[in-house]
Amino acid sequence: MKILITLLKPLSFLPALLMMYIIFSFSAQPGEVSGNLSYKISYEIIETKSELLSENLSSEEIAYKADGIHYYVRKAAHMTEYFLLAIAISFPLYVYGVRGIWLMLLAGIVCVGFAGLDEYHQSFVDARTPAVKDVGIDSIGAFIGILLVQAFCWSVLNNPNKKKKKRILWSRVVIGGVVLLVLTAAALGIYLIVR
Repeated sequence: MKILITLLKPLSFLPALLMMYIIFSFSAQPGEVSGNLSYKISYEIIETKSELLSENLSSEEIAYKADGIHYYVRKAAHMTEYFLLAIAISFPLYVYGVRGIWLMLLAGIVCVGFAGLDEYHQSFVDARTPAVKDVGIDSIGAFIGILLVQAFCWSVLNNPNKKKKKRILWSRVVIGGVVLLVLTAAALGIYLIVR
């Protein structure tokens, strides 16, 4: 059993690598394509809200309101990408025994460093510009993700009863595996939907 766990541990970083690829792919989109995608999502949010609340807004009213939330949708997308990246990085680090402040520092450095590199990458993409503000927004999403992993792992996996160590190990493997599968499926699903 220990051999299986040892062999599978490095695979726990696959969701993080997938999330980095997805973020890099979104950043490689030209400015017009990226703007149109986020505008389309903004439009659908307003359209769905209008239908759910029976507002009966015209296309022009929906377009006007979509313009109003377009900036916030783009920034929420930044936060969400790095929130998911932080979770995908923090869980494997936790599995490897990194805890507490060291988990926050290591996962935070990786996420913020990647955010900086991603913004630098955008400087080479047509009609895109790097922004320090976006690194800050990305960092907020990453920090929330790291805190969520810390809280989840502490509350679910922290058991003061040492006699149940084998059962705890199995629960860690199962819970970690399920979470990583869900994260991978969610990240891949998001990528395929918006692509």
